[in-house]
Amino acid sequence: MNERFYGNIMQDGSDQEAPRPTLGEIGINHFAPYLINRIAARYNANMAEALKALGITTTDMRVLAILSLNSSITINELAVYTVTQQSTMSRTLDELEEQGLIRRIARPDDRRIRDVSITKKGRQAFEKIWPILYEQFRQLFDGVQEEEYRSFVNTLHQVLRNIRKHEI
Repeated sequence: MNERFYGNIMQDGSDQEAPRPTLGEIGINHFAPYLINRIAARYNANMAEALKALGITTTDMRVLAILSLNSSITINELAVYTVTQQSTMSRTLDELEEQGLIRRIARPDDRRIRDVSITKKGRQAFEKIWPILYEQFRQLFDGVQEEEYRSFVNTLHQVLRNIRKHEI
C-alpha cells in the first residue's frame, strides 16, 4: 500500500466548492487517523505484553502513572487522563484499592465526589513499571530525533485541542 496523493490533503474548508480528495487518492497509509489508531493499538498490545510479568494491566499502569504525577484527582478526571471508560475505571480502582496501591476518599464538602491518590505501595509499584513504560516509549520513537519528537508532540497537542471535549 504505497499510494500517495500529491494534491492538497489539508484543506481549510473555506472554499466549499473545492473538491475533496477521496480516501483512495490520499491512501490509507497517508490518512493520519488510521495511522494513529494503528500505532495506538500496537503500542497498547506491546505494553500489555510487557506488563504481564508484573501482573499489571495497561489500565492499572495508566492509573498509577497519572496518580504518580498528581497528589489527588477525581475519578472522572482520572477516567479522562487514562482514556478509560467509567465502568472499567471503577473496576480498576476497586482492584488497585484492594491491593493497597491507591486510596479513594470522599470530599468533606461533597461526599459524592471521591478523590483518588496513590499510596506509598502504589509509588513503589510504579517505580517498577516506569522502566518498562520508558523502554516501550523509546522503542516507539527509535530513530526519531529530539527536534522531530518535539514538533510531533506540538502537532498532537494541536490535534487534541481540535477534538477535545474536556478541559483536561
